[in-house]
Amino acid sequence: MDFGLNEWVVDEQRRRYLHDPGSVDQTWRDFFATLVSPAAAASLTASAQQHKDTDEAALKAVRVAALIHAYRVRGHLMAGTDPLMARPASAHPELDIAAFGLDDADRAEDFAVDGFAGRATMTLDEVLGALREFYCRTTGFEYMHIQDARERRWIQQRVEGPQRRPDRAGQLRILYRLGAAEAFETFLQTKYVGQKRYSLEGGESAIVLLDALLLRAIEDGVQEAVIGMAHRGRLNVLANIIGKSYGQIFDEFEDAVDIRSVQGSGDVKYHLGAEGTYRALDGGTIAVSVVANPSHLEIVGPVAQGVVRAKQDRAGDQGAPFPVLPVVLHGDAAFAGQGVVAETLNMSQLPGYRTGGTVHVVVNNQVGFTTLPGNGRSSTYATDVARMVEAPIFHVNGDDPEAVDRVARMAFDYRRTFHKDVVVDLVCYRRHGHSEVDDPSITQPMMYERIDAKASARTLYAEALMRRGDIGERQADNARRNYQDHLERAFAETRALPAPAPAEDLPCADAGQAATQRTATAIDEATARRVIASQTDLPQGFTVHPRVLPQLHRRTATLDTGTVDWATAETLAIGSLLLEGVPVRLAGQDSRRGTFGQRHAVLTDRRTGAEHTPLNSLSPRAASFAPYDSMLSELAALAFEYGYAQARPGALVLWEAQFGDFANGAQTVVDEYIASSEQKWGQRSAVTMLLPHGLEGQGPDHSSARIERFLQLCAQDNMTVAMPSLPGNYFHLLRQQALDGRRPLVVFTPKSMLRSKAATSALADFTQGGFRPVLPDGTTDPARVTRVLLCSGKVFHDLDAHRHAAGTTDTAIVRVERLYPFPDEELAAELARFPAAADVRWVQEEPENQGAWSFVAPRLHRLTRRAVECVSRPEAPAPAVGSARRHGVEQKALVTSAFQ
Repeated sequence: MDFGLNEWVVDEQRRRYLHDPGSVDQTWRDFFATLVSPAAAASLTASAQQHKDTDEAALKAVRVAALIHAYRVRGHLMAGTDPLMARPASAHPELDIAAFGLDDADRAEDFAVDGFAGRATMTLDEVLGALREFYCRTTGFEYMHIQDARERRWIQQRVEGPQRRPDRAGQLRILYRLGAAEAFETFLQTKYVGQKRYSLEGGESAIVLLDALLLRAIEDGVQEAVIGMAHRGRLNVLANIIGKSYGQIFDEFEDAVDIRSVQGSGDVKYHLGAEGTYRALDGGTIAVSVVANPSHLEIVGPVAQGVVRAKQDRAGDQGAPFPVLPVVLHGDAAFAGQGVVAETLNMSQLPGYRTGGTVHVVVNNQVGFTTLPGNGRSSTYATDVARMVEAPIFHVNGDDPEAVDRVARMAFDYRRTFHKDVVVDLVCYRRHGHSEVDDPSITQPMMYERIDAKASARTLYAEALMRRGDIGERQADNARRNYQDHLERAFAETRALPAPAPAEDLPCADAGQAATQRTATAIDEATARRVIASQTDLPQGFTVHPRVLPQLHRRTATLDTGTVDWATAETLAIGSLLLEGVPVRLAGQDSRRGTFGQRHAVLTDRRTGAEHTPLNSLSPRAASFAPYDSMLSELAALAFEYGYAQARPGALVLWEAQFGDFANGAQTVVDEYIASSEQKWGQRSAVTMLLPHGLEGQGPDHSSARIERFLQLCAQDNMTVAMPSLPGNYFHLLRQQALDGRRPLVVFTPKSMLRSKAATSALADFTQGGFRPVLPDGTTDPARVTRVLLCSGKVFHDLDAHRHAAGTTDTAIVRVERLYPFPDEELAAELARFPAAADVRWVQEEPENQGAWSFVAPRLHRLTRRAVECVSRPEAPAPAVGSARRHGVEQKALVTSAFQ
């Protein structure tokens, strides 16, 4: 038997049948029970001559079943989802009945359809009518790529049945939301001509969609919703969903915001975040927020996921799982074009990142800035990337707000049922250009001829309701008129406000000195021993790998031998925080074991594969330790941790790069969030970055964490940047960040020093004192010093070893452990111990144009009031050489020259 173009349908159904007969309809089961392979279909032709009537009917039933399946898979290609198309999409050749061996003579014939559309039998015409009704109207459904038959059936049951229109109250609610969205944009266009606002005009149904999502969330008892979105339609969402007052928004247009506010230097109005309460028309409420975002479009997605996960973790086991709903709005060009979208989708089912499913809404304008889809993506749809996580995708025409409302509810229900991501592709258009000052007709003249001639979605819907007799003309106009009256009153009040304070009235904040940290970071000996004991206090029968067990035993002995290494110091810091009720989250590539095999935060039973996290066995009352291996990503991974730390300020949140230079892949997060979010948005996140750093002959790509880039971003006490040289100081730094930290911390962590006997600390270093931003030289007689070497990190140990080997007694080596805020007072006090004529040099192993030199040079000059020489490798475009031998020669020459 020949199925022509649709042989693939039979092959696909056969594969499913062989894997699980219950995953296909009864018609297919009957067919394959007789014919176990497509090749065997040839024998049916011969036998059909003997049993023509019966077998011909069975064969045609299979052809009809194949037709139904093909519409489920391909029907979206014929759906009328584009509001700019005058006619529906043309027939697809694979959906023509001729492709299934059927013809017009079969149209009136009855066929067994195995419950399709709730029927046992249907004529071919009835089947075609139902398929076009279900799959080819204003909504297209993509879901047959999902492997789980339960999910596919769940969607089929909701698609393949009668669709009830909203009742009168529902219709008025939709009309009101459309009217509010349109009136808001029209008002701003009239009052603030020529100002950028990135309007939602053409996509006003997005407000209907969000309204329906939040209504469903209220009905389901969801506690909160978090929205991540770029700038398109943001002001409309802030006004009509978040509940931000019109007066505040108009203030921003008037540039009347008090510049002494917590927003620092501020940001443009369409980047700002907000928190509020969504109020449904029936009185229901839900807490809702929009996450602040930069112009880097999709980077807000993983930030929002981190915020949601933190809120869910804080809620713990109270109530329903995943009590916070993440909703992310995307642009079509960005969803297809930005790699961070795929990274974030990949997070969706990972243990350290899942949030119970996200509702993704693509506001599909069908154009980028000026770039059409043909030049902007290689896929059929902007949403095709979501198929990688088997998310269902619902394409819906933005000019059919009732379909939008229905799809939004369905998306919420899917997320609630399966705890997976779901995508709504809201196909609409952009009434203006990329911004209101841009003329899109220059590059898309034909598209904008159609757009200029189009009535708005609100107008079309009101006309449809009146045409059907659902509402009268008066009802259609009342809601919009009332909304406009509110806007006019708010506008008048805004214009009556006094002018804002001038910029010179602002206090000038100097970032030169950090506030003194007063919280004690030392712990008592009993706590230290309790934490260390957990490392070898294993569950009964647990078999630790023979290469790991000796490390754990050595770890427990270091308190007595006075040789506490970096991994043990970190364990002491985290464990003591847990006992004090401070939760700790650690995520990064291979971070549970540690890139260099040093951490072993999670142990794996060699025989059973069971896992054990020693620090989670300290006490039933201790806070939780959550160490995770991240996916192989930096951009989305760091953005997630930033969002997590922002929403959970009481936790220590650590992100570790496999090697420090891997942070290059997350530079957008560093620039737009970590360095500047407080200044732009008044938003703090105490995320901690652990970046392994050090030139050790491993080549250009595993040496430098790019200290210079972070220091270039330092101003106004926006972050702390440190490069400790001893485990004890690292311990106090982490505890200080957890107990007092309100801003990001960047730590350049060691590699070779992890196991260096020279870089260890004694028990007293943990039970006394605190973090020291400058480590003085206690081994020399200050009066005899003629040379002072200033440095940070690993190079100290190289310098110290050379000093001892050479027997040099006239050189002091002072370590600057915290590079920013720069420790002026502490360093000045240390330098004052030495003769004024002593030569002061800065020593770094990085090239002169890299590392800390360009940052510290002017500060050292101000501090010493003399020229300070830099001892380093010469300027270079790459951080290090590729040859380990050449590296060794360079390092020896550098260290030697520091003493000459």
